[in-house]
Amino acid sequence: MSAFTLPLYHPPDFTTEPFLSSPNVTFQNVLVRGVAPEPFHATSIFPEYFQIRRGEWTLLRESRMDCVVALEDTGTLTVKELRHLKPGERIACGRGENGEDGIYVHTHAFRGSEALSDKFQFRSRPTRETSFSTDYDELYNLLKYERTHGFILWVLGPAVVFDRDARESFVSFVERGYVHALFAGNALATHDIEGALYGTALGQDIYSKRSMQLGHYNHLDALNRVRAWGGIEKGIEEGMIKDGIMRALVMKNIPFVLAGSIRDDGPLPEVISDACRAQDGMRAIARKTTTVIALATQLHSIATGNMVPSYTITAEGQIRPVYFYIVDMSEFAVSKLANRGSLTVRSILTNVQDFIVTVSRGLK
Repeated sequence: MSAFTLPLYHPPDFTTEPFLSSPNVTFQNVLVRGVAPEPFHATSIFPEYFQIRRGEWTLLRESRMDCVVALEDTGTLTVKELRHLKPGERIACGRGENGEDGIYVHTHAFRGSEALSDKFQFRSRPTRETSFSTDYDELYNLLKYERTHGFILWVLGPAVVFDRDARESFVSFVERGYVHALFAGNALATHDIEGALYGTALGQDIYSKRSMQLGHYNHLDALNRVRAWGGIEKGIEEGMIKDGIMRALVMKNIPFVLAGSIRDDGPLPEVISDACRAQDGMRAIARKTTTVIALATQLHSIATGNMVPSYTITAEGQIRPVYFYIVDMSEFAVSKLANRGSLTVRSILTNVQDFIVTVSRGLK
C-alpha cells in the first residue's frame, strides 16, 4: 500500500448563494453564570463558519460537539462548555445551519463526490462478519504518518492489560512514539500496576489465565501500595513498578488522564474523581488530537468522541480530518458511539488484545 496522505479539505464557496444573502451572526450576552442566552447555537463535530462581518466567514478552531461559541474582545471565536460561561460574554445565537442565521455547518468537507452505483448493498455497516484487512493496512500507514506529523490519543479499557502480549505490545507503542497521550479509568492503571507487582490482572495470571491463590486481593494490594507510596510516579522512582503501560508513560513523560467513576476501588491517587475536572483535563488534550484509537471502553470512548470534532487546524494553518477508531467485540458498543453523534468514527470488531498484537506486528 502507498504511503499515507491527508485528504484535501474543500471549503465552501462563499462567493455563491446562500452566503451572499446571509446576515451577520447575532450575539447575545450571558446574564447568568453557566447559562447560555437562547436561542444559542450548539456546535457539532463538523467544521462551522460564522459571518461576523459582511463577507468574512470565520472557521471555528478547536471545536467540540454540544458547546456554544463566544465572541472574544479580540474578535476571535472560542468554543466553550456551558459550565464555563461568565456574565457579559457574547454567545452566537441562531438555530439555522445553512447560512440563514450567519452560521454554516460544513458537512462534506473531506468527502469525495463519488456516488454509489446501486442503492441497495449488502454489508454496508461493519459487523463481526466484516473483513477488516484493509482497515488494518490503512491504520498502519496512518499511525506511521501521525507518529511524526500528528497527535495520537489512545483511550484504553482494562482488557488491554489482561493479556501479557497485548500489554507488552502497547508498551512498545509508547516506546516507539506511537502514543502521544492516553485516557483511561482507574481500572486500566490499577490492573497494569497489579501486573507489574504480581503478574496478574484481577487475580489471574496475565499469560496462563490461571487464578492465583487469594488473587482477588491483588488489585486491592496494588492500590493500597501505590497510595502508600504517594502515587504511581513515586512507585516507579523507588523501583517498585518495574514494567507496564503506566511506567512507560511516566518514563516517556507522556500525558494521561485517569477519569474516575462511582464504582472505583481505591482509587489511585492520580485518578480524577471530580467529573468536571476530569473532563477539563481530557478536553485540554483532545484539542490537540489528530487520531483517536479507543479500545474496549464504551463510556470513555463516547466521552472522547463528544470532545473531538471531525477536523482540526494544524499550527501551519492546514485544515485536516481527525481520525477516530473504536475497537470492541460488541457491535452495540461501536454503534452506541455513532448514535451519540460521532458519525465519522471507524469501527473494528474484534478482541482488543488481538487487535493490539496485530497492530504491533503490522508496525514492525
